[in-house]
Amino acid sequence: MACELCDTPGGDLVWQNALCRVVRVNDPNYPGFCRVILNRHVKEMTDLSEHDRQALMQVVFSVEQALTTIMHPDKINLASLGNLVPHVHWHIIPRFQDDPHFPNPIWAAPTRPSSGRTAPDLATLRIKLEEFL
Repeated sequence: MACELCDTPGGDLVWQNALCRVVRVNDPNYPGFCRVILNRHVKEMTDLSEHDRQALMQVVFSVEQALTTIMHPDKINLASLGNLVPHVHWHIIPRFQDDPHFPNPIWAAPTRPSSGRTAPDLATLRIKLEEFL
């Protein structure tokens, strides 16, 4: 079975190690939206060893810290769904009160136009992420 996250980077590469990669998603409505993607095809977090689960979550939390420091969002959403792409990955989404869906999930119907915020550049995001890793 083809897997989008096995076959493509899943976004603009920010950082990677042997376990996972961090990518920035190009979504003009959600600048700073990142994914942490496991580098091998695994369906569920519980399929990972305890060590790999902890290491993966440390990366997720580090991305959250980096985005919070750079962007000062009103909230950060963390999500691991995988219904359409059953490959372990986490969404880290900075949220602002003026984003198109706030306070609803980004998958809901929009309530206002895009705020026009810009995403942090890859170099800045990479540097800040490495501070927290």
